[in-house]
Amino acid sequence: MLDRLLLTCGLVAGPLFTVAYLTEGALRAHYRPLRHPVSSLAIGDRGWTQTTNFMVGSLLSLAFAVGLWRAGPSHWGALLVGVWAIGLLCGGIFRTDPVSGYPPGTPDLPESNTRPGVLHDLFSLAGFAALTAACFVFAWSGTPGWAIYSVASGLLFAATMVLASAAFAQKESLVDLGGLIQRVSVTIGWAWLAVLAVRTLHG
Repeated sequence: MLDRLLLTCGLVAGPLFTVAYLTEGALRAHYRPLRHPVSSLAIGDRGWTQTTNFMVGSLLSLAFAVGLWRAGPSHWGALLVGVWAIGLLCGGIFRTDPVSGYPPGTPDLPESNTRPGVLHDLFSLAGFAALTAACFVFAWSGTPGWAIYSVASGLLFAATMVLASAAFAQKESLVDLGGLIQRVSVTIGWAWLAVLAVRTLHG
């Protein structure tokens, strides 16, 4: 029963995280979801909503990682999901710097990065890299169809994150779509984790 509860955390983490940031992004004045990163929702008087979202998503993901360790096919994979969870947690603890003109009145790129902003980026990068690696590690623990889906998810997740990073670095051809690209990337990652949870629950 405990294992099923822990694994179910991996199934609900992504949908909860997604609904929360989509709702807050739609309600936030001057915030443009197509242009601005999810992390920017942690800035300002209502920033606590996205910070809480990071925390809840990270704790659910960490519980899922424990469930994978106990019941899943790969301890290495479970550890990588745990690193993803910790990256998400630290992304909430350390607030990102303003980027792409949000909040209003801030430059597209900060003249100098704050320490919390640098730590946010570093821990987020570690989490993204760990989730990408987890896709490849778990690819070899199932059917050919699962392997193809996992490898494709890992490649697409990494590629879209690179494109989103370039957009937030103000690459002219991408900057106005940075938020959209990041949302596609995050959705790919959360969807893969949810499918992994279902497979493990019924394995």
